[in-house]
Amino acid sequence: MMLSAEEIKNIKLQIESLETPKYEGSPKVSVIIPAYNTEKYISKCLLSLIKQTLKEIEIIVVNDGSTDNTAEITALFASYDSRVKLLHQDHLKQGAARNLGMSSANGEFIGYVDSDDWVDEDFYEKLYNAATKTGSDIALAANIRIGSGKTKKRLNLENETVVTLLQDKIDISKQYKNPCPTNKIYKRTMLLENNINWEEGVFCEDKLFTMKAVYYANAIVTVPDVYYYYFRNPHSTVKTKSKEHVEKLKYDKNNAKLSVIKFLREKHAELRDKEIWAVENSKRIFNIPIIVKKISIHTAKYLLFGIIPIMIVREQ
Repeated sequence: MMLSAEEIKNIKLQIESLETPKYEGSPKVSVIIPAYNTEKYISKCLLSLIKQTLKEIEIIVVNDGSTDNTAEITALFASYDSRVKLLHQDHLKQGAARNLGMSSANGEFIGYVDSDDWVDEDFYEKLYNAATKTGSDIALAANIRIGSGKTKKRLNLENETVVTLLQDKIDISKQYKNPCPTNKIYKRTMLLENNINWEEGVFCEDKLFTMKAVYYANAIVTVPDVYYYYFRNPHSTVKTKSKEHVEKLKYDKNNAKLSVIKFLREKHAELRDKEIWAVENSKRIFNIPIIVKKISIHTAKYLLFGIIPIMIVREQ
């Protein structure tokens, strides 16, 4: 349901009550927000960014073909704060929206926020200061999941720690289990020099992007006592229950893991084995899997009916 005129008026009053900071020079952090039909949530997201204690930021909202008031609400923010930029594209999903945002970003670092999420007001100041102080390409904070009547902290970061070894970088960021792109900032030159972009038109586009960023980063610094708030939106596209949607999500998720494994194999990464698996191929009869091959970083296993192990071999 579209927001009423009264609700939009209240959002406008909230914006007008804010003091608009001004700064000269390039932004320290560019925050990119892909937005699709989140008119009920995007004002909370943008308010948390406008109120950041780090004033030298730019806020790039990419309207991904919304059919509600998402773009109009964002335009209200942009009219009162020059740090907010509004870009438009057809409905091409998050990967394409983030790539478009990256192409116009000018910040020393890049951060990503989903349009129904929000951050602590000192989030980007703490991450930026930690990254620049330690010379790290990535600064990492904890994220908190909110929704469905539950609140759950993901990651427990008690100290500022710098890690440089690949296995340590993967472990500290829980890269295999929870490759979250939004609780971090990334050195923009590191992303550009290594051609790290988002896969487009698919679900689970974050897995390969974050793995490449973690792989190429000279170091990751953890930042305690500041949080990214991930809202479990009941109307999110990943919550759709149609059979076609579920099948595509399953297919894209496996392909994303497969891409990560193949990237690490190409790099001959010396990592612990068997912590991530993906189906490389499957021989089927009447759409029933007979022999399924799954691979990890160094190992392949063959499964009868996709369940019963019949052979395990080392491939790397």
